Amino acid sequence: MKKNSIYIALVAVGLVLGWLLFGNKETKKEESPVTTQETKKQMWTCSMHPQIMKTEPGKCPICGMDLIPVDHDHQGGLSKDQFKLTENALALADVQTTIVGNGNGDGNVLIVSGKISENEEANAVQASYFSGRIEQLYINFTGEEARAGQLLATIYSPELVKAQQELITAASLKSTQPELYKAVRNKLKLLKLSDSQINQIESSGKVKEYFPIYATVSGTVYEKMVEQGDYVKQGQPLFKISNLNSVWANFDIYENQISNFKVGQAIVITTEAYPNEVFKAKIAFIDPILNPNTRVVKMRAEINNKDRKLKPSMFVKGKTDRISNSKETLTVPATAVLWTGKRSIVYIKPKPDEPVFEMREVLLGEKLGEEYEIKGGLQAGEEIVTNGVFTIDASAQLQGKKSMMNRETKKTGEIKIPIAFKDQLQGIYDTYIELKDALVNSDSKQANQLASKIEKGIKSVDMKLMPNEATHKQWMLIDRAIEESATAISKSSDIENQRKAFKKMSNQLILAVENFGINKTTYKLYCPMADSDSGAYWLSNEEKVLNPYFGEKMLKCGEVKEKINNK
Repeated sequence: MKKNSIYIALVAVGLVLGWLLFGNKETKKEESPVTTQETKKQMWTCSMHPQIMKTEPGKCPICGMDLIPVDHDHQGGLSKDQFKLTENALALADVQTTIVGNGNGDGNVLIVSGKISENEEANAVQASYFSGRIEQLYINFTGEEARAGQLLATIYSPELVKAQQELITAASLKSTQPELYKAVRNKLKLLKLSDSQINQIESSGKVKEYFPIYATVSGTVYEKMVEQGDYVKQGQPLFKISNLNSVWANFDIYENQISNFKVGQAIVITTEAYPNEVFKAKIAFIDPILNPNTRVVKMRAEINNKDRKLKPSMFVKGKTDRISNSKETLTVPATAVLWTGKRSIVYIKPKPDEPVFEMREVLLGEKLGEEYEIKGGLQAGEEIVTNGVFTIDASAQLQGKKSMMNRETKKTGEIKIPIAFKDQLQGIYDTYIELKDALVNSDSKQANQLASKIEKGIKSVDMKLMPNEATHKQWMLIDRAIEESATAISKSSDIENQRKAFKKMSNQLILAVENFGINKTTYKLYCPMADSDSGAYWLSNEEKVLNPYFGEKMLKCGEVKEKINNK
């Protein structure tokens, strides 16, 4: 019995030891995920400035926006030189990208930009062949069509009256003074009177007071140079007439492109007015003299224009095969390239489905029209930024990544914008709000005046107040875009065109307010139906929706997207 008690005690001790050695390990295994999860602290960042990382929620120290929680599942996969922007930031900066290819994807095609002009060989100046006063005009506006032989005007000419009297007198003496008679008739012929007109004056014996001027060519009147009642001198131009059945496409060819062109070479002309149509032509002339200031030569092609689709001053592009080099050339749009000293850089988008960017130094070759040849640093198929490059570069600098001004990455802390600069931005913002109200009321004239005020305000901003090169570059981009939009609004009397320009101005001012700050709280509103359903933002002092893109047509269309607290 005593032995059994010992056995039972040993078994109990064994069970306890087994639980301590093995059961406790299993419990620890089950608890380890909890422990690991607890070690992952929640971090907070800014949607516009992802370099900001905080352990607690609060405000972004740069723009004042509410911080958002970091999604740990989506923060990996970026190299030290790559950085990420929000979709909202991309939309406001109008960032556009393109896939690098060979010569615009057209192989060995060279593209040049130009403009349509009148065919000077088909131009004519209709002049007065005698002095006098214009009694009646039969061409009343530019753009009117004139036919050869058409009556253009009638003129009272004292000189012609005198010449007719001399003819009547000489006609009575032609048997005795034939030379005098012949000289008088020739004088009238030099004044462009026909034989039938001269014979009629001679046979009637009456002086004709008003003489007609007929068109000597057919074409379109592109300049009317006189008005009814004007007194004109002999040889003075009355009208400029152009036959627009054929026009010229004029191109500027850079010095390093000259070898790619020759007279007689086929060229295809395209224009934005007719995007799905091409006009075939041949190069008719290449200027033998190079402009020493611009380093370009003039080249032109003559185009058949019987349907009158091409208008003088219309911008066009010419496409032709490069003849000097059969090797395929890798090119990028000129808008994609930034320079600093000897460096040329572009921004690539290494992840097609994510707003991730990275700076890349490239070696440039020749400038080919609107593109640059790439000698090194890029490969066909890579995606690069072609619009909004300065904004991307400024964001890289603010995030301490490689950029145009920074060769190596550096840690960027909080950037303090001077109060004096915020005050200047505040003045522009206040005028912008007045402009917004004018568009709400569909007041085009008031919008003109306020846009002009914004133009002046932008030009007076002291950029030297910017704390560093990154903010200076970012403001330069915003400054230029706002000024261009203000100019477009101030020069237009069409309310719809003003609203399109206002959208671009709003995008840039939102970037300015979010990045640099002003001295008050503002609201960012959004209408999904504006700009033909592509959507548009605007700023307001209040949460109440008053839509500047539609006015009273859809005054309440829109919603508050964000409260921007800059105080």
